[in-house]
Amino acid sequence: MATAVAPVPRGKKRKASRVWWHVHQWVGLKLAILLSFICLTGTLAVVSQEMDWLMLPSLRVAPSSVAAGEPDWNRMVASATAYPGVERVQYLNEPAASAFAAKAMVVWQDKSIGYLHLHPTTGEVQGVGHWVNAARILRNMHRHLNLPGSIGIPLVTSLSFLLLVTLGTSFVVYKKWWRGFWKAPRGRDARTWWGDFHRLAGVWTLWFVALIGLTGLWYFVEQMGGRADVPRAKEIAEFSAAPTDVGSHFAAALAAARKADPDLRIQGIRFPVDKSGAYVFEGGKAAVLVRPRANTVWVEAASGKVLAKFDGTELNIHQRISEMADPLHFGYFGGYWTKAIWLLLGGLLTALCVSGMAIYALRIGREIKQATPFGIGWQRVWLGMGYWRWLATACVITGFVMLPTLFWESAQ
Repeated sequence: MATAVAPVPRGKKRKASRVWWHVHQWVGLKLAILLSFICLTGTLAVVSQEMDWLMLPSLRVAPSSVAAGEPDWNRMVASATAYPGVERVQYLNEPAASAFAAKAMVVWQDKSIGYLHLHPTTGEVQGVGHWVNAARILRNMHRHLNLPGSIGIPLVTSLSFLLLVTLGTSFVVYKKWWRGFWKAPRGRDARTWWGDFHRLAGVWTLWFVALIGLTGLWYFVEQMGGRADVPRAKEIAEFSAAPTDVGSHFAAALAAARKADPDLRIQGIRFPVDKSGAYVFEGGKAAVLVRPRANTVWVEAASGKVLAKFDGTELNIHQRISEMADPLHFGYFGGYWTKAIWLLLGGLLTALCVSGMAIYALRIGREIKQATPFGIGWQRVWLGMGYWRWLATACVITGFVMLPTLFWESAQ
C-alpha cells in the first residue's frame, strides 16, 4: 500500500510564504536606487542611436536618396580615407536604418577618436561626430558606470542575481499570478493602485525579467573568466604588415571577400592595424541571434589574399551563447519591431523597481497614520534601505562623476 503523505500545516505554509515575501521586499528595496538606474539606462540604450540621430543632423539621410541594396563601400572608404585630418580609419559600419548615414570610426592626426557620417550611396562625408555621444554615454553608464571594466562590470552584472531572486520569489508572493494578466489597477487609493500596477507589470514582464536576468548573469560569468573565444587573428598563422595607404587596397580586398563568401551580407568592416594587416568583413548570414563578428572574411590588405573565413553556424555551444547575449539583451535582432518591444518592457521593468518603492512608502506611511503618508513613507523608504542606500547612491553618482573620463579616453 502507498504511504499517505501528511499535509503541510496551514500555519507553516503561511510562515514560509511570509519569509519569501520578506526576501522579495528586502531584495527589491535595498539596492532599488541602483537597480532602477541600471534598468533605465539600459532601456534608453535600446534607442540610443535614434537619440544621436535626433541630435546630429549630419547623421540623417533622405531614404529616397539611398539606392537599394548594400551601401557603396568603395565610395565611402575613398571619402573617409581622404578626409582632411584623418590619420586612419578603424571601422566602417552600415547605416542603422534607412534614414541613417553610415558611420566610420576614425583616428585623427592628433590621436583623438571620432566619427565621420557618410552618405551610404554617394559616399559623401556629411559631417563629423564626437566619439562621446548618447550611445556611448548610455552604454558605459549601463555596462560599468564609467568605472574601469574590471570593477564596474562585475558590480553592475551582479544585479542580475537580484533580478532573478525577485523573479523567483514573485511566484510565491503573488498567489495565482496567472489570473493577473487582465486585472486593471483599481483606483480606490494610491496604495491599491500602485500595488495592482506592480502586479500587472510584473506578470507581463515575467519572461523579459528572466531574459535580462539570465543574459546579465552571463555577462557576469564572462567577466569572471568564462568568456568564449571568437574567431580572431590568433587563429591565422601570420600577416603581412599593413600597407601605408590602406584605402588604395580596399577595392581589391572587398572583391576578394565577396568572391570568398557570396552569401555574407556585409554590415561592418574592420580596417588593418599593426597587429593585423587585414581587412575583416563581418555581417549577417544563415546563423540567427549572433553578432556580426561571428561571420567574417579576413583579407590581407597588402596582397588581397583571403586568409580565413568564419561562419556563425560553426560556433560551438559556448561561443553561441556568448554571441546570443547582446542581441537578446538589447533586442536589436529584429529591427524596430523588437527594439520597440524591448523599449516598452524595459520601461515596465524600470517602473517595477520604482513602484516597489512606492508600495513600501505608502504602506509604511499608512501604518504610522501620518497626515501625509506618502511623503513620510518615502523618508522611511530611504531609512529602510539601511547602509545599502549609500552604496547604491554612490554608484549612481560615480557614473556621472566619471563621465569626463570618456572624453579623456577619446583624446588618447
